[in-house]
Amino acid sequence: MKKYKILLVEDDINLGNILSEYLSLKKYEVELYKNGEEGIEAFKKIKFNLCILDVMMPRKDGFTLAKEIRAINKNIPVIFLTAKSMLKDKIEGFNIGADDYITKPFNTEELILRINAVLRRSINLSNTDEVYQIGKYLFDYQKRLLSLKSNSVSLTSKENELLKLLCENVNQTVERERALPLIWRNDNYFTSRSMDVYITKLRNYLKEDESLEIVNVHGIGFKLVINS
Repeated sequence: MKKYKILLVEDDINLGNILSEYLSLKKYEVELYKNGEEGIEAFKKIKFNLCILDVMMPRKDGFTLAKEIRAINKNIPVIFLTAKSMLKDKIEGFNIGADDYITKPFNTEELILRINAVLRRSINLSNTDEVYQIGKYLFDYQKRLLSLKSNSVSLTSKENELLKLLCENVNQTVERERALPLIWRNDNYFTSRSMDVYITKLRNYLKEDESLEIVNVHGIGFKLVINS
């Protein structure tokens, strides 16, 4: 079962820790931050499947944070948590593009149900159009195309699968022992060396953007790094 990664931004440390622990027990991966500035920096570096944002926060409120997140990824699901129950605040949240809006206090089981519903909708949409923005490049998984401005490179099947795996784990290490069975169907010495060759090819394809780097994590695997 895939583990979905959630960005949780909540300035109430006690509530944030409780929610983080509860969601972890429910098999979600949670990154907790206490204000909007920390939240946006995390979003730039880590690939999330869902954002849960408190509205009333110091330094950068949840509405502002959501706008900045959506400027980076217009399709990322967003759920607002707030003590506000006024209609105009809910309208503002939905105008920004919120997928759901939960007023405190709330039942944690209700939160899980809402998260699951939002993720199901998101998955159904994303499965029809798997396109990734990688720095200056656009990667269309379905068409096996890596494009920069008017230039496109047609990827082989393994290049395509390997690049998708790296994109799904931006700034995180992709272990050899995970990638080899997925893409090459075995993990012997020769397929491991083959993976090195494909990594070199992908590095060459991405060389026009200096903010991108595929880093070798010695003895473990590789990491696609996007430097902001």
